[in-house]
Amino acid sequence: MTNELIEVPRGLHGVAAASTSIGDVDGDAGMFHYRGHDATRLAREHTLEEVWYLVTRGALPRPAEQTVFATTTRAQRAIPPRTAGLIPHLAATGAAPLEVLRAAIGLAAAELGARASVDGPIGDHERLLERLCAAAPTIVAAAHRASGGLSPIDPDPALDPAADYLRMVTGSVPTRRAARALEQYLILTIDHGFNASTFTARVITSTGADVASAVIGAIGALSGPLHGGAPSRALDALDAIETFGGDPAAWAATEIAAGRRLMGFGHAVYRTADPRSSVLREIAHSLGGPSAKRALAAEPEIVAVLRRHHPDRVLEANVELYAGVVMEACGLPRELFTPTFALSRMIGWSAHIVEQIADAKLIRPAARYIGPLPAAR
Repeated sequence: MTNELIEVPRGLHGVAAASTSIGDVDGDAGMFHYRGHDATRLAREHTLEEVWYLVTRGALPRPAEQTVFATTTRAQRAIPPRTAGLIPHLAATGAAPLEVLRAAIGLAAAELGARASVDGPIGDHERLLERLCAAAPTIVAAAHRASGGLSPIDPDPALDPAADYLRMVTGSVPTRRAARALEQYLILTIDHGFNASTFTARVITSTGADVASAVIGAIGALSGPLHGGAPSRALDALDAIETFGGDPAAWAATEIAAGRRLMGFGHAVYRTADPRSSVLREIAHSLGGPSAKRALAAEPEIVAVLRRHHPDRVLEANVELYAGVVMEACGLPRELFTPTFALSRMIGWSAHIVEQIADAKLIRPAARYIGPLPAAR
């Protein structure tokens, strides 16, 4: 008896590969949620630590629970000592901060005693993931400063995660407005369905690998410009518009004619406006600055060109366009855009990794072979 293969769309679009209680994306309605809570509302009304608790623990925390959680995670921001000593050497190789993060996660996990996810109680793996999420901003900041010949700055548990991250990167305590803007961005990007990096994390976890390996694989997926690597390219596009005399429509028409993708526009799931873009547009407008002004002016003109060239598709601004604008306004350089995205998404990956450990099923799809057949014997 032969096994019949199930035909699925390219890229697995529309295929439910697993079940999850962490969150969902409704592309037709233009909304997404974390455990039943509208994510845009969470970004407007809650802190990152509260949403971190929600995503990984299952419910928004009560005040006493939040106090304990914040105290615990803030105390875990320091990089494990042996790993911390290696970060300048990793940066000296010319590795970008995201590459240093990827390597340092593996080193830190080994230093902290990581083991196969099929071994030991699931709580041990949850605690390791929480420790890695807490230390990751410190790693990225240290890698960035090391690449510029600067000494790392120790974390300050008195500050919230976004404010402390900006301080460790820039050397100065950020304004409340900048810290809150970055915090809202981080909340909006914690989870987003079975995107490429989240699915990668679950596939690796399904093999029984240690949880750090799943995070490292997910970071690799996130680095791609068609996934998490787009925010800096969206700002590069705004720069390129200046070479067209500041005419967004002329630039967009030229890019489309050349068959190039317009970074910051269109989404694989949404058939309406990206709700993350809507919130970040508001934040960008409130922060102001040259990039915000250019993005706000360019967006409607580029969307109009896309509608003329692709009348059968909805190609609105996506999260990447205003993500870069907001991060730049908060004081982050472009090389930290994707690493910063990774910091928030690590929280979502952690929840999915734990969920996959509990599922205990190897993800092993088949492929339809279309090459030459072996010669007959």
